[in-house]
Amino acid sequence: MRIIYLILIIVFAFFIVSFSQLNSQVIIIKYYYIKDIKVPLYMLSFAALLAGVIITGFYGVVERFRLHRTISRLNKTIRDLHKELRTNEPQPVVDKQTMS
Repeated sequence: MRIIYLILIIVFAFFIVSFSQLNSQVIIIKYYYIKDIKVPLYMLSFAALLAGVIITGFYGVVERFRLHRTISRLNKTIRDLHKELRTNEPQPVVDKQTMS
C-alpha cells in the first residue's frame, strides 16, 4: 500500500511540475482601479483550485455540523418516545392463585 501511495505522490508531483512548465506565461490581472498584478498562469490556476478546495471543505464542515445536530435531535426524540412507551405500558397481571 505504501508503494502505491508513493507512486501516486510522484505522479501528482510530476503533473504539477509539468503543468507549471507548460503554463508559465505571465498574465496581468486588472480589477477596476486596483494596481495591475502580474501572475504566472499556473499560479492563477492553482489559486483557483485552492479556493475551490477551501470552499468545498467549508461546505463539508457545515453539512457535517447540520447532520450531527439532526442526529442529536432524532436521538432525543427516540429517547422521549421510549420513555413514554415505558410509562404507558400496562403493569403485568399477577394471578394470586398461581402464586400460592
